[in-house]
Amino acid sequence: MRDLGALPRRNQSLVLAVILSAQLMVVLDATIVNVALPHIQRSLSFSSSSLSWVLNAYVLSFGGLLLLGARSGDLSGRRRTFLAGIGLFTLSSFAGGLATSAWMLLAARAVQGVGAALAAPAALALLTGIFPEGAARVRAIALYTTVSAAGGATGLVAGGLLTQWASWRWVMFVNVPIGIAVVVLGAACLAETERRSGRFDLAGALTSTAGMGAVVLGLVEAGSAGWHAPLTIAPLVTGVGLLVAFVAIERTAAEPVLPLRILADRTRSGANLARGLGYAGMYGMVFFLTQFLQDVQGHSALVTGIGFLPTPLLVFVSSQITSRVLVNRLPAKVLMLVGSAISASGLLLATQLHVTTPYPQLFASLVLIGVGMGISFVSLTAAGLAGVDPRDAGAASGLVNVVQQLGAALGLAVLVTIFDGVAGGAATSLGRSGSLAARTAVVHGLDVTFAAGALFSLAALVMVAVMVRMPAQASAPLPVDVDVAAALELEPVDAA
Repeated sequence: MRDLGALPRRNQSLVLAVILSAQLMVVLDATIVNVALPHIQRSLSFSSSSLSWVLNAYVLSFGGLLLLGARSGDLSGRRRTFLAGIGLFTLSSFAGGLATSAWMLLAARAVQGVGAALAAPAALALLTGIFPEGAARVRAIALYTTVSAAGGATGLVAGGLLTQWASWRWVMFVNVPIGIAVVVLGAACLAETERRSGRFDLAGALTSTAGMGAVVLGLVEAGSAGWHAPLTIAPLVTGVGLLVAFVAIERTAAEPVLPLRILADRTRSGANLARGLGYAGMYGMVFFLTQFLQDVQGHSALVTGIGFLPTPLLVFVSSQITSRVLVNRLPAKVLMLVGSAISASGLLLATQLHVTTPYPQLFASLVLIGVGMGISFVSLTAAGLAGVDPRDAGAASGLVNVVQQLGAALGLAVLVTIFDGVAGGAATSLGRSGSLAARTAVVHGLDVTFAAGALFSLAALVMVAVMVRMPAQASAPLPVDVDVAAALELEPVDAA
C-alpha cells in the first residue's frame, strides 16, 4: 500500500486540486438551486408545497446516508467510494437537467444526495491522509475551508447568472464538466486506502432515511391536504414506525451506523438538537425569501442570488473569529446562547415584511442570522463532540452534520405546512395573476412563517440553557477539524 503522506509535492498538489474541485461541486449544489426555485416551479408545475422537495429530496438522502457513506469509505476503500460518489453525483446532475416532470427532477436530486453522502466524507478523509500532521495539513484544510465557504457564496451568484442568462437547467448541468474532470483525474492520481473488516448497517441507514422522509412527506401534505387526510396520516404513521424500527436495529446491530450510546450524554444531545433547530429556521428563511424577492418583488434571479451573500459570508467570518478569538475569552455556553439569540432576532426582524420592504431591512436580517449561526455553531460543534469515546469519534462527528441536514428538512417541512395553512391559496393565485391582493396575502403568510422560524431559534436557545453543561471558564482552542466543521457546516472525519 502506498504511503499517501509520502507523495511527491507535485502529486500532492494534483490530489488536493481534485479534492477541492469535488468539494466545490458539492457545496455549490447546496446553494445554486435555491435561486432557481421559482423558475423550476413554473417550468415543471410544482405546487407551493411540493417545491420544498427540490431541496428536501437532496437533504434527506445526503443527511440520512452520510454515516453509511463514511462507513463505506472505511470498508470499501476511500478512493473507490469517493469516485463512485462523484460519478453518481455527476450522472444524476445530468439527468436532473434533462428532467421534463417534477418526479424526474426529485428522483435526480435524491440520487445526487446519495452521491454526496459517499463522496463528502471520503474526500476529507483522503485529504487528511495525504497531508501529514503539521503545517502542510493545516494549509490544506485552510484551502478546503476557503473553497467550501467560497462555494456556498459562489453558488448563489452562479445560480442567478445561469438561471437568468441561460436556464434553470444549467444549475444542474454545471456539475457535469466538473464531475467528469474530478473522476478522470481522481482515477489517475488518487491511491486507494487500506480497507477494514466489518459490516454495513444497511438496515439502519435505510430505515432512518425512509422514516425521516415519510415524516417530512406527512408534514408537507398536512399543509395542503389537512391533518386528517390519508395522505398526511399514512406517511406520518409509517415514518414513526420506521424510526422505531431504526432504534431497535441500532440496539442489536454488531456495527450500528449510529451507536445509541452517543445519545446518552445530555450535553452532546442538547447541542446537536440545538444545532438542528437553529438550522431549521435559517433553511426555511432562505427557501421563502427566494420566492419573496422574485415572485413578490419582481427581482431577477441574479439580484436575488447576490442579495443572499451576506449570510454565508458572515457565517464563515464570524465562525473564524469565534474559533480563533472568542472561544478563548468567553464560556462556550455563553457563545451558544448569544449566537442563538442573535439568529432569533434576525428571524423576528423578517416578520416585519411588506410588499415593498426595502433591501436594507432584509440585509439586516441576513446579517443577524449569519453572525448568530457563525458564533453559536463553533461551540455547538465542540459540545456535540465533547467526551466522545475514541471508538465512536467517526459516528459522533458524522452525527453533527446529519442532525443539521435532518433539522433543515424537518424545519422546512413544518414551515411549508404553516405557510400553506395561512397563504397557500394566495401563493397559487400569485403565480397566475400577480395582483397586489395576492402578493399582500403571501407576505402575510411569510410573516407568520418567519415567526415560526424564530421559534426554532428560540427553542435552540432553551435547549442550550436547559441541557448543555459546559465548564464556566472560557473554552480551550478548538482543534482544526472541529473549527472547519463549525465554520462550514461540515463533518470532521476521523482520518485514522
